[in-house]
Amino acid sequence: MVQDWVIQEISGSDLGDERLNRRLGTMLAALAERPGKSLPTAFQDWSATKAAYRFFANANVSEDKILEGHFSATAQRFDATAGPVLILQDTTEFSFTRASPEKIGFTKVSTGGREKTGRFRLHTLCGLLMHASLAVTPEGLPLGLTAAKFWSRSKFKGTAALKRRINPTRMPIEQKESMRWLDNLRRSCDLTGAPERCVHVGDRESDIYELYCLANELGTNFLVRSCVDRLAEDGNTTIAQVMATTEPCGIHTIRFRDGKGKLQEARLSIRYATMTVCPPIGKQKKYKHQHLQVIHAQEVDPPGDRAAIMWKLLTNLPVSSYEDAVGKLEWYALRWKIETFFRTLKTGCKLEELRLTTAGLLANCIALCCVVAWRISWITMLRRELPGTSPSTVFTDVERQILEQFTPIRKLSTSPDLDFYIRAVARLGGYLDRASDAPPGTTVIWRGMSRLADIVTGALSYQITEEKIYG
Repeated sequence: MVQDWVIQEISGSDLGDERLNRRLGTMLAALAERPGKSLPTAFQDWSATKAAYRFFANANVSEDKILEGHFSATAQRFDATAGPVLILQDTTEFSFTRASPEKIGFTKVSTGGREKTGRFRLHTLCGLLMHASLAVTPEGLPLGLTAAKFWSRSKFKGTAALKRRINPTRMPIEQKESMRWLDNLRRSCDLTGAPERCVHVGDRESDIYELYCLANELGTNFLVRSCVDRLAEDGNTTIAQVMATTEPCGIHTIRFRDGKGKLQEARLSIRYATMTVCPPIGKQKKYKHQHLQVIHAQEVDPPGDRAAIMWKLLTNLPVSSYEDAVGKLEWYALRWKIETFFRTLKTGCKLEELRLTTAGLLANCIALCCVVAWRISWITMLRRELPGTSPSTVFTDVERQILEQFTPIRKLSTSPDLDFYIRAVARLGGYLDRASDAPPGTTVIWRGMSRLADIVTGALSYQITEEKIYG
């Protein structure tokens, strides 16, 4: 059954053939109803599965066309919100094992076990790379993807080997894979139509001077974590040297979970300064100096069992007070949302278990699963940020009835709200729902939605059988 949200997500897609458009809607509904299942399990029978394989292999189908409707729906959700929207950018890798890896491409060289000589064994990984931009409200609600790029390398040369032959800072940005950051920034601004409302957030890999210049040209904003100690002011000093003489403006306490899931607390000393940042030496004739704000947050008295927290941020947004600096830190902390989206996409859809044989087929399938992964992320955060949303926005009447029947008596509610139903889904996915438990995450929501779809299918089949037998 194609739900209303599926129709909305594909309404902007135009594959040039009405039959292909219908097939896109049917496939998206099948994957959404059985998230995390293999393609044959999701599509139920051989004819539907074969139609899916043919769809992915159709020359008129590409990842951009598949996501076109979703991009359009994201723009509508962007317009429906007020104030700034964070555009989170990051890259992820999908690794595959194939007898003919050249049909897909390569991502990197990995280190394996040691040989008899003592040297490490090196092997090239087969796979695809994906660079995505995810629109998120300052409260953390994901609005959808605004841009996505898929690619693989026909022959992996390695960054270290390339650096021995050429200085990467002197290479034109158009000749480097880093261009993907600029492409996604431009595409996101074009899609939203309001670059002044966008804040493009990236990790240390996005510390690209050309990105700062492009943002200034387009009239949009950025907030990135710095990895390069750039020349500053008149070129005779650096950012680090200027910040070393800047006095802290206050202490900010944060709470987070470490790699083992334990709740941690850290006190950060905050410093900020406004300064002129210079372009790299090899590009000073081409690019202008940028007037930017720098924020440093360094942990005070870190424990000995983990690395100290140290964030160095660059932004073109105004920072004139301690509160402004803390606000930008909180925005950057939301960058983990795109990491969660990637994890949901990879582990939930089990994309690295796909047996599709070429890069084009895999990219098309991943693009379709991106919409499902966003949907799971949206449902997970919706109950936290907009708990007053009507349950009918997310669940059908049949789904709500089943969730109520599967809820323990002690947890039943006389007026069930959205939180009630999402917790019920999470319990189907293995969530214990104890008073001390953290709110359910995307993993249990994903598993619960998959199990709910199977239960709904069984209930509807039983109802049809009963009608046939007893009229």
